[in-house]
Amino acid sequence: VEAVHLIADGKAPRIPQPKEGATYEGIQKKENAEICWDQPAAALHNWIRGHDKVPGAWTTIDGQVVTFYGSSLLDASVPAGQELAIKGASRPGLVTKNGLVIFGNDGKMVLVRNLQFEDGKMIPASKYFSADETTALELTEEEKKMAEDIR
Repeated sequence: VEAVHLIADGKAPRIPQPKEGATYEGIQKKENAEICWDQPAAALHNWIRGHDKVPGAWTTIDGQVVTFYGSSLLDASVPAGQELAIKGASRPGLVTKNGLVIFGNDGKMVLVRNLQFEDGKMIPASKYFSADETTALELTEEEKKMAEDIR
């Protein structure tokens, strides 16, 4: 009760909490989540996974900031895919049917499943080179009739 009265009267002592021994890391900022490519694959995976979902680990691809989500270590032979130059990476990534394969400085691989662009658009990493393609919707005769009936 005494403590409540001291607070209500504005007379409670204010002791700043020392920073030494604190375990709270604070809110992560996007500018601090850039991927450093000079690390082994396990460290790259942990960095991406540690920043998944907020703020998101990012890098620059084709002059655009791209954020990586959903990484996993890949312990297999190098898959077939289309090369993708990544700024700062010692080796280009590979866009495969399963996602984007990136390489650590130890030659081991990490698979990234999703990419998000600066405009907020998120795509599966496997669709990187087909992201700009749009397909026209073609209706069958039955669907055209149904569309007319709905109108």
